[in-house]
Amino acid sequence: MTKNWVRLSVSALAICASTSMVLADSMDDLIAAAKKEGTLTTIALPHDWCGYGDVIAGFKAKYGIEVNELNPDAGSADEIEAIKANKGNTGPQAPDVIDVGLSFGPAAKAEGLIQPYKVATWDSIPDSAKDAEGYWYGDYYGVMSFLVNKDLVKTVPTDWSDLLSPEYANSVALAGAPQTANQAIQGVFAAGLSASKGDIAKAGEEGLKFFAELNKKGNFVPVTGKSASLAQGSTPIIIAWDYNALSWRDVLAGNPPADVVIPKTGVVAGVYVQAISAFAPHPNAAKLWMEYLYSDEGQLGWLKGYCHPIRFNALAKEGKIPADLLAKLPAAEAYAPAIFPTLDQQAAAKEVIAKKWSEVVGADVAK
Repeated sequence: MTKNWVRLSVSALAICASTSMVLADSMDDLIAAAKKEGTLTTIALPHDWCGYGDVIAGFKAKYGIEVNELNPDAGSADEIEAIKANKGNTGPQAPDVIDVGLSFGPAAKAEGLIQPYKVATWDSIPDSAKDAEGYWYGDYYGVMSFLVNKDLVKTVPTDWSDLLSPEYANSVALAGAPQTANQAIQGVFAAGLSASKGDIAKAGEEGLKFFAELNKKGNFVPVTGKSASLAQGSTPIIIAWDYNALSWRDVLAGNPPADVVIPKTGVVAGVYVQAISAFAPHPNAAKLWMEYLYSDEGQLGWLKGYCHPIRFNALAKEGKIPADLLAKLPAAEAYAPAIFPTLDQQAAAKEVIAKKWSEVVGADVAK
């Protein structure tokens, strides 16, 4: 099992070459400075996303720093806007750190919205998943999946084309709005990748056509899908990252029974990235937060939440991944077809999907 997961991770993200990295301060100095600030302000971190509830609790317990949590249900674009809106604000509405989709990292750097910082474990983060100057860095990844309410859906869909069947009328939802939420954008992209038979250049446009047809057939539900809406029956099928779907399945605890399906085609893997706001009111707490997230403890915290931590290879090589955690994950074979779009490919698809969704699909997604 471990070897399969290592092979998956290696094939998806090349292990980085050793880079020189020098911390600005010693860990003791950083901890002291962060404790003096006393607070860290986060944004868009639902507790059931990647196990963030336990990760935040672990950080607070370890360092005694309060965590001010803003807008847990925000999307990546909302996080960027929050930095822009609070450039001169040192109050509680100014985020110190962000966790956004891969394409949002370079865009935030280009706009001067984030600052560089390299954690102590920098060398074990793959080069393909980090900015060379340290402005943003991959934290975890997952693949797009279907979460299915088995009480209401008698035939569980196994691929994107299945969702167009009449039996899924008023059933299929995205986990966010494609204009702002990376999870929703990648859901549309994945559907388009399947429809275009793997042609990444056409995936954005084909994804919009797919959802336009889904909406025309009456299968698309323009509501943000969550575990509660799945349980209530308003969104019996939710397109979401596998780690969210698996976490929501656990929360439901069989009421109703739910399946998590990784589709046969259009298996898109999405890397999310961390960054520190260039205007962070608590810059030392922000740096300490990053140190915690990229430590072995923080990375395993994400793995407990079903996310594939970016340092997976290094942890596996050192024998630091508990067998019980690996046993809870889907079989590695299901992830074998996963495609990791490049930054340019993601940016191009995001541009098309976010701008043309309302025009082509005609169904704005409510929160």
